[in-house]
Amino acid sequence: MSSAESEYAVINPATGERVADYPTISDADLRAAIDAAAAAHRSWSVAPVAERAAVIGRVADLHEERREQLAAIIVREMGKPVEQALGEVDFCAAIYRYYADNGERFLADEPIELLDGDGSALVRYSSVGVLLGIMPWNFPYYQVARFAAPNLVAGNTILLKHAPQCPESAAALQQVFDDAGLPRGGYVSILASNDQVKTVIADPRVEGVSVTGSARAGSAVAATAGKHLKKVVLELGGSDPFLLLSTDDLDAAVQAAVDARLENSGQSCNAAKRFIVLDPLYDAFLEKFTERFTAVRPGDPADPETALGPLSSATATERLQHQVARAVEQGAELISGGERKGNFFPPTVLTKITPESEAFTEEFFGPVASVYRAATEDEAVEIANGTPYGLGSYVYSNDEEQALRVADRLQAGMVFVNVVGADSAELSFGGVKRSGFGRELGRLGIGEFVNKKLIRIAPTNPESGEGPRS
Repeated sequence: MSSAESEYAVINPATGERVADYPTISDADLRAAIDAAAAAHRSWSVAPVAERAAVIGRVADLHEERREQLAAIIVREMGKPVEQALGEVDFCAAIYRYYADNGERFLADEPIELLDGDGSALVRYSSVGVLLGIMPWNFPYYQVARFAAPNLVAGNTILLKHAPQCPESAAALQQVFDDAGLPRGGYVSILASNDQVKTVIADPRVEGVSVTGSARAGSAVAATAGKHLKKVVLELGGSDPFLLLSTDDLDAAVQAAVDARLENSGQSCNAAKRFIVLDPLYDAFLEKFTERFTAVRPGDPADPETALGPLSSATATERLQHQVARAVEQGAELISGGERKGNFFPPTVLTKITPESEAFTEEFFGPVASVYRAATEDEAVEIANGTPYGLGSYVYSNDEEQALRVADRLQAGMVFVNVVGADSAELSFGGVKRSGFGRELGRLGIGEFVNKKLIRIAPTNPESGEGPRS
C-alpha cells in the first residue's frame, strides 16, 4: 500500500493541515515484526528482572530528556494543549520509573502457607510471551506506558498498534525504546490495518491483547481473541459521574468539576461527564459551574496559556455536534453552548436529560457537561449507575461516612472522593460493565499478563536430610 493510500497520517486538528502520511505496514514486514518479537522474548524473558528494570528505567530517563520534543508531536497530532502534553510525558516517565523501581518486588516468589504444613509451595511469576497492544489517540504516550511498562519488566515483548492519527508519536516512542537498550523485537511499533490486527491475534506466538478504545472496538477485538483463546484486557469508554452531595466550599467543588470535565479537552475516558447534584445545591452549582465552565475559551494548543484545545479530528467534532443536537431534539435543555469553529468546540452545558433520551446512556467525548438534579442520595446513586459504563467516578461530600457509603454503591472500577486529577502510577486503573475488564497500573497492572506458576515442593526426607530430586 502506498503512503498516499495509508490510513496513518498526521492531520493537525487546529489547522486542518495534513502534515505527513505514513505507510501501513506490509504483510511481509508484519510477519517479520512478529518473528522479531518472538525471538526477542526468548532472551528477554530469561534476563534477570533487575536488568529488564534497568532498561525500563532508561526509558523513563529518555522521556524526561525528550519531554519537549515528545510533547510538541502530540500537539500537532491530536491538538493536546502543550502544558497538558508536557504533563502526559512527565506522567509516563513516572510510570516507567515506578515499574523499574518496583518490578523485582512485584515479581518476587510468593510463598503459600500450606494447610498441613508438610513441605512448601510458592507462586512464581513469569512472562507469557508476545503481547499485542491496540492504543487510541487521546493519550498517545500514556496509554502505551500503562501497557508496556509493567509487561516489559515482567519479561513479555510488545507489538504496539497505534491509532491512525498518531504515527509520528509512534515513531518517536520506537526510537525511545531502541535507544534505551531494549533488544531488537522487544518493542515493535506496527502501523497495521484492522485486517492485519486479526492476523496478529491469530498468530500462536501472540499470547494476549490489550485494547484501549471504544466499546465497539473492544468487542470486535475480544471476539477475535476469544476465537483464538487469547486473554484480553479491555479499557473502554466511560461516562463518569461526579456526585455533589454536600460541601462547605461550593466554589472549590465547582472548580474541581470544571477541571474534571476539561482534562484533555474533554477527551478522556475517565473524565467526569455527568454532574449529579443534590437538590439544595443544584441551582447554585449550575449557575456557578456554567459561568466558570463556559468562560474557558478554546485556543491554540501550542500556547502555554491554552486550557482547551481543538477536538482531535473533524470526525470527532462532527460526532459531538450531532450528539448535542440529538440530545436537544430528545428533550434536553441547552443551558450554554456556542458555534463550533473548525475543530474547536465550545464548552457546552446540558440539563433535563431524561432516561428516555439517548444522551442519558451515551458518552460525550469532548467539552460537554450534563447536569442532573437529585432529590436524595439514593436517587443520585441511581442516576450515577444508570449507564452501561462503569469506569471512574467522583464523590464530593463533607460526610466521610456518606462518601464511603456511596462509593461502595457505585458501579465503577474507580472512585475518587473529594479529589480530581489524582491518577498516579501506583493506583490501579480499569472499569466494569461496558467500560471493560482487567486492570492497568499499580501492583495489579503487572499481574494481568504473567504466568502465576504454582510450585509445590515435597518435604525434606527426614531420614536422609535430602530434599526432592529435580
